[in-house]
Amino acid sequence: MFDFFSRKKFLVDYLEGFVDVHNHILPGIDDGAATVEESIGLVRGFGEFGLTRFVATPHIMHNLYPNTPETINGALDKLKRALMDNGIRDVSVAAAAEHMIDDNFETILEKGEVMGLKKEHILVEMSFLQAPINFDQAIGKITSKWMFPVLAHPERYKFLHQRMRKYAGFREQGILLQLNLLSLCDYYDKDVQKMALKLLDEGLINFVASDVHRLEHLEILKETTLPDKVFRQLIPVIHKTIETFY
Repeated sequence: MFDFFSRKKFLVDYLEGFVDVHNHILPGIDDGAATVEESIGLVRGFGEFGLTRFVATPHIMHNLYPNTPETINGALDKLKRALMDNGIRDVSVAAAAEHMIDDNFETILEKGEVMGLKKEHILVEMSFLQAPINFDQAIGKITSKWMFPVLAHPERYKFLHQRMRKYAGFREQGILLQLNLLSLCDYYDKDVQKMALKLLDEGLINFVASDVHRLEHLEILKETTLPDKVFRQLIPVIHKTIETFY
């Protein structure tokens, strides 16, 4: 895909061997892949640019996506069987979750019903409208259990865009930040893209992931090009993500 006669560099040319630790490829349990067939289509699409390792992270969101380890592992088993049935044997898929910090999060945390990423990292998110009143308390409880909170797509919380000090404050709380690759290409909107680039530029991003829900997202990633400066900032984060979660 890389064109040596062009100054454009495609994002996906740097994702071979990447470990995607935030995606919605498990079938039928959240707003991602609705069917096993869609899951297989996503896995094959990722495979076109050399990405074959996944930690699937369906939502756990009280009253909307009330997933549990049982429902998530059930969907994982279904996908693994389908991969074998389709002769796809070079793909590794594990399961975790994207946990909404809501009024039920601390309950499932105390019950041991959260699903962390490899090496005890736990992926969390919050409302796009405002931080929950129990955010700091929930983060404290995560760290007290010797787990590392990873905040999904910090660039998308627009209520933080005028509060840059808050992003630096997350680091002081022990919160790691995971950027969506889709945010780099103006998929969400210009403000989100601008914040994504700013967070990268200031060295505040720890990990990157796709947050892919459907084939449309993969097509956008395939067409995404970035300037050299962004790649110089992004590539070390890609490598850190691989080293941490491979």
